[in-house]
Formats: sequence, C-alpha cells, structure tokens
Amino acid sequence: MTRKGKNAGIKGAAAEFRKTVCRNSKALHEYTILEQLEAGLVLLGSEVKSLRGGHASISEAYCKIIDGEAFLFGVTISEYPWAHQFNHEPDRRRKLLLHDEQLVRLLRATREKGITLIPLEIYFNERGRAKCLVALAKGKREYDRRESIKKRDEARDHARLKVR
Repeated sequence: MTRKGKNAGIKGAAAEFRKTVCRNSKALHEYTILEQLEAGLVLLGSEVKSLRGGHASISEAYCKIIDGEAFLFGVTISEYPWAHQFNHEPDRRRKLLLHDEQLVRLLRATREKGITLIPLEIYFNERGRAKCLVALAKGKREYDRRESIKKRDEARDHARLKVR
C-alpha cells in the first residue's frame, strides 16, 4: 500500500495543490512504512503563520494515542516573530484530527510489538488546511537498513548506465 514519490499517500487532483512544509526524511531510512493516513492538525494562529513560512521540524517527532485521542509530540514549530504575547510554545504537543474508526485501528496496530506511529510530512492541502501525513511503521534492523541502501545504490547505478 505504500507509494513513493513527491505526493505519496495522496491521489488525484489534491496531490497537485499540496505545499509541503517539512518532511521526516529519516523515517524512510529507519522504518518500513506499513500504512499512511492523512490527519488534520489543531493549531494556534501563530503556529499556522510560522508553518506558512516553513519554520518547522519533524525529524524527532512521534505520535501517541492518549485517552482515545491522537497527539503529535516532538514537532518544533518556531515562534512567529510578530505574534509577541500571543505566541505559542514551540515544542508543545499537538492534537491530530482522525475519525474514530481510524483511531481504533491505529490503537490496535500500535499495541503490536515493534509497530509505531510516526509523522512523515506536514503540508497544506488545496483548501489551505494544515495536514500531517502519519504512518504506521515498523522499525528496521541494522541489516535491513544496509540492504535498502544497497538496493538504492544498485538502482542508481543501473539508471546511470541506462542514460549513457
């Protein structure tokens, strides 16, 4: 079910209007992606302004389901310089908006050993709403990482030979 590329997980015309704010590039190296979901984010006004400027990082972020609600931890959204006293806390936890069926399915899946919930990307959709691409993932072992690096290098070498 995993798709690779610029607009992985989003199909059709919606993929064309997507403005990516930040990506978790480490996640694809450290995890095997099992399933992807699009989730809304509950944000403050200064956070949205800062995101529109591209001032966010999700490299150390993870998701947790607490009391039937999904939260995003470890996301750093820099303070918006013109918000002054109405500014937000850069490292606060943020609520993810998901349907009840999705939450139940994610909770069941994360109870399995080795399965975790990680954010892959934060972006604005065609309606200007901030969204987070969340993935169910299984951690790779060291030999799995080496194998994926080897495959990627072989594919790159093969592509170079085709071009010549």
